[in-house]
Amino acid sequence: MKKLLLLLCFISLNTAIAAKDDFSSTKASLQKAMNAPLRTEKESKRDRNRMPVETLEFFELRSNMKVIELLPGGGWYTKLLAPVLAEDGEFFVAVGTGRVAKNLVGKEGMGFLSVINDSSNVHKEKGDRFYSIDKFDLGEKDVDIVFTFRNYHNFNFEGRKAMNQAAFKALKSGGVYAVVDHTRRHMQKLNNENGRRIDPVLVIKEIQDAGFVLVDYSAMHYRADDELRYEVGRKSVTGNTDRFTLKFKKP
Repeated sequence: MKKLLLLLCFISLNTAIAAKDDFSSTKASLQKAMNAPLRTEKESKRDRNRMPVETLEFFELRSNMKVIELLPGGGWYTKLLAPVLAEDGEFFVAVGTGRVAKNLVGKEGMGFLSVINDSSNVHKEKGDRFYSIDKFDLGEKDVDIVFTFRNYHNFNFEGRKAMNQAAFKALKSGGVYAVVDHTRRHMQKLNNENGRRIDPVLVIKEIQDAGFVLVDYSAMHYRADDELRYEVGRKSVTGNTDRFTLKFKKP
């Protein structure tokens, strides 16, 4: 019995060490990508606030994974993820990829970047403040992680539902749905200042309704001096907004 316990402890310790070493190599690739010439000075200055190393470690990124980034915007995270996954993994950007396709495809370090589902019908209904998107399929299976950074708030209920369903379908069992966004006060009604924020309790409910399980959250992007009162672009809060960091998994 004692030998069995010692063996189990040994296996557990080695598993923990292996997991740490696994991210160590991913971290080294990530830090190299953070120093790449392709990144602008403005992008690099955001590292302190966005904390990409800590964020991607929390979401269990490894360099041999199959990963999709939804709505990559200008490519801030794309410039980090593509080089990390280039050698042993697979990486795709999907939906709203216009700027990335125009400005990054073919650039040094971006040869591995794949654009998928660029034709999704992202649109605004007449009189709606937020975007919607028709139900869509990402066209990939057995994905390890689907990321969406500061995008969830841009969509109305139907658009968010379509995005959650597409992520669920693409992910493998145990795959991570990684969501970071600007915090709106719980149950606060929409006003002129909070349109680019969203209630994290609502986000959790919607994503769980799509079939996901909330497995963890992080307070790394919590900002005590963001009073959740003002538009995220205002000088008093820009670059220092309180953000929720939620990790869901597909059962």
